Amino acid sequence: MRLYLSSYRLGASAFRLRKLLNGGRRAAVIQNALDFIPAEARRAYETNIYDPKKELADWGIEAEELDLRDYFGQPHALETALAGFDLVWAVGGNAFLLRRAMRQSGFDRIIGELLREDAIVYGGFSAGAVVATPSLRGIDIMDDPRQLAPDYDEAILWDGLGLVDFSIVPHYRSAHDEAEAAEKTVNFLEEAGTPFQPLRDGEVIIVEGRNVTLLPVLPEAMRRSA
Repeated sequence: MRLYLSSYRLGASAFRLRKLLNGGRRAAVIQNALDFIPAEARRAYETNIYDPKKELADWGIEAEELDLRDYFGQPHALETALAGFDLVWAVGGNAFLLRRAMRQSGFDRIIGELLREDAIVYGGFSAGAVVATPSLRGIDIMDDPRQLAPDYDEAILWDGLGLVDFSIVPHYRSAHDEAEAAEKTVNFLEEAGTPFQPLRDGEVIIVEGRNVTLLPVLPEAMRRSA
């Protein structure tokens, strides 16, 4: 199993993602965590501020969007679509909405099988990283679990994908508007006795088989030369 879980965007260790891909170049970008935002506003943000496909392209990874809504109730079609990719990259937004999309499309079952076969890399940041954990308990301090969009089921899913055995708290003590909520989430998890890993923006967790590594922020020169 190969995972690349970041607090914010690609983080400060994108060179490790490129190595994790073992020469693979094709990525499916999942942006369903943002489905509560009107399409026009999303397009403007992508054009003027941040485009995950461009960020991946800067590291030699050819990316295209894969909208899980197109596969709601069609897991076999999604399985066929995913077979053409080396990486799945799930962006931030609302973790509960993303988790619903993964359940309604069958992605949660399919990705587990692909990872066990070592046929793909799962990566994501913020919400995309959070859903890899065993549970979303505590993340409701950061994200509204009742947030919905058209065609989404109302039921709240508290279980994550279980790809790692600890919770992840992104944006911890970072210059991010969710930093205060992240601090409260850390306090909640500590009091609950839940294993967790806080991530500052720039930090990344890499999983290769049974090896789990927290990558700190490195200077730019070291990242590009590594």
